[in-house]
Amino acid sequence: MKANETNFITLLRKRKEEGILYVIDTYGGYLRAIVARRLTALPDQVDECMNDIFLGIWNHIGSFDEAKGSFKNWAAGIARLESIDRLRRAGRKLQTVSLDALELVQEDAGILELVEKELTEETRRLLSCLDQKDQELFFRIYVEEEDPRQVSREMGMTRGNLYVRLNRGKKKMRLLAEKGRGM
Repeated sequence: MKANETNFITLLRKRKEEGILYVIDTYGGYLRAIVARRLTALPDQVDECMNDIFLGIWNHIGSFDEAKGSFKNWAAGIARLESIDRLRRAGRKLQTVSLDALELVQEDAGILELVEKELTEETRRLLSCLDQKDQELFFRIYVEEEDPRQVSREMGMTRGNLYVRLNRGKKKMRLLAEKGRGM
């Protein structure tokens, strides 16, 4: 069966190769632009990131819901998350280099600084729609990867309240992102 705009999701769900080939041909350029914009400091990682994105689409097509949004936006979300994860991994890798590679670390300090700056700007832009307390919650939980129990204790709230605030913040950011894309 030949893949087209009306049946490629069905083909993906049935694990037919034609479905993913259609996605690569139709949405590959769009997804590559998203990845390249975020991985400007790591151009050698773009192809590998693209492979991981298509694998993610293949493995998680069951979670795609047409009623919630378009496939293009769903795939773009996977691309954004995968590229941000790759930036984080690259940042961690640059931070954990042995003393023997100290010269290399000094040369890569500029790349590490650029990666951190790009992550910080992206994070700040995403969180700007939230109030100050929610911004702090998101930053501590998702950026600094602190323990939710500790964060809830320090901020004087229950863990349940913390998770409710995080979920509401995610919904708010998702709605604003959809409005920004003209949905």
